[in-house]
Amino acid sequence: MNIPGFVERRYVGSGIAAVAGMLLALSFAPLGWWPLGLVAPAVLIWLWQDATPRRAAVLGFWFNAGTFGLGTYWLYIAIAEIGGAPLWLTSILMAGLIAIMGSYHALLGWAVARWLPGRGALRWLVGIPAMWLLIEWFRGWFLTGFGWLSLGYSQTDTWLGDLAPVVGQFGIGYLVLLIAGALVTLLLGMRGERIVSGVLVAVIAVPAVALRNVEWTRPSGAPITVAVVQGAIPQDQKWIDGNLDETLELYRDLTREAHGARLIVWPESAIPDLINNHTGFLGDVYREASAAGSGLVMGAMRESENPRTGEKEYFNSVISMDRAADGVGFYDKHHLVPFTEFVPVPKFVRDWLRLANLPSEDFNRGEKEQPPLEAAGQRIFANVCYEDGYGSTQLPALRTATMLVNVTNDAWFGHSTARYQHLQISQMRAKEAGRPMVRAANTGVSAVIDERGRIVTRAPEYVAHVMRGSLQPRAGLTPYAATGNWPIICLALVLSLASAHYGRRRNKL
Repeated sequence: MNIPGFVERRYVGSGIAAVAGMLLALSFAPLGWWPLGLVAPAVLIWLWQDATPRRAAVLGFWFNAGTFGLGTYWLYIAIAEIGGAPLWLTSILMAGLIAIMGSYHALLGWAVARWLPGRGALRWLVGIPAMWLLIEWFRGWFLTGFGWLSLGYSQTDTWLGDLAPVVGQFGIGYLVLLIAGALVTLLLGMRGERIVSGVLVAVIAVPAVALRNVEWTRPSGAPITVAVVQGAIPQDQKWIDGNLDETLELYRDLTREAHGARLIVWPESAIPDLINNHTGFLGDVYREASAAGSGLVMGAMRESENPRTGEKEYFNSVISMDRAADGVGFYDKHHLVPFTEFVPVPKFVRDWLRLANLPSEDFNRGEKEQPPLEAAGQRIFANVCYEDGYGSTQLPALRTATMLVNVTNDAWFGHSTARYQHLQISQMRAKEAGRPMVRAANTGVSAVIDERGRIVTRAPEYVAHVMRGSLQPRAGLTPYAATGNWPIICLALVLSLASAHYGRRRNKL
């Protein structure tokens, strides 16, 4: 079966690729139409059939442009509506992000058409899935990385997602691509290739179902009670100076309501000021909570002096305070969010943004590896906001950490789908780690997630609320936590090189 002639027309094919990319965006939360996560990549693989390298690059570009144009529309809210940037600058930044994301699949399409065999199972079941995975992995760390809308997340709540403790998010993404390749093989392949593709899908399905109830980690101590203090302060009100005292009292009152929970968690930058300016307030809150038997973990902005240079540094941090842990602990955010916490442009452009009173936040990066925080008798791997999109960063801490905490302020993105996409990412991190997670969000979605990625307790959104729940701390390493991403990445690299080598030899004949 060949591709219909009308698809090969310049604008028709590109339009189909863009629509397929947009359909892929619908496979993620909140809609979660997960079959589209399998079908949409198959459409692009089908479009690449018989395409020249240049044409394949164009198709790949429009596919990813469709995914990120629809899937990250909420950046407009953060940059323009809340950040206050003019429309022209917002348009440039958003178009720049979409162009960068599109360029990854443009490169992938060019490589597929240039190096892989023209058709057959080696192309559809080996070469393309392996190369696609490498590009997605590369996207996750290059230029600080932007792993949002990676394929594996589309299957978080499915039978494929149950393999997260074994192969991780990238491994699930690879399985998605194998199934997409199998769909194309069923459509375009010879009889023997179709049989192979059917067997491959069965080989994927059997362990996914068989392993879904395996407990990869073990309980560590007794369950503990937790409470999340959700202030629900709108982002356009949060940073108004006149609202600061009201914000402090709100968090004090809500924390008193949460007293008795073994661990109380505040969201990211709960106090809209440097905590250095409010040590007396925090001391009072801590003493009251400690007297009630509660430890505190809170998102906060802090100032510190660089011991080498003497310069002031500013961190977006998580702070733990617990009498049993003997004092205060800090985690400083390492992965800063493009376009909100820093603008990925040269320094002279950032200086101009500040002079023009446009948003240009300047936080310093924390160390890449930091020890877990200690509170409530637990060792807590904490991260801030978008950082839980970097799954491999939590792996070193899992040798000792018994639970996860993510503090975030998704109010930057208004009433958009961003918060649900972020919640889905948190669920994947809990599954990979075999650890429960507490999510504390300023306006939502605050939740307690168990070690299987299931939402145990969830707070109502956009209202001030104290969410109470219980979780079981856990110890031990899942197979993925023990090995990380390298096995699947090395496999993809070997298969990419092997299929490209064979394809070049075959194309010369």
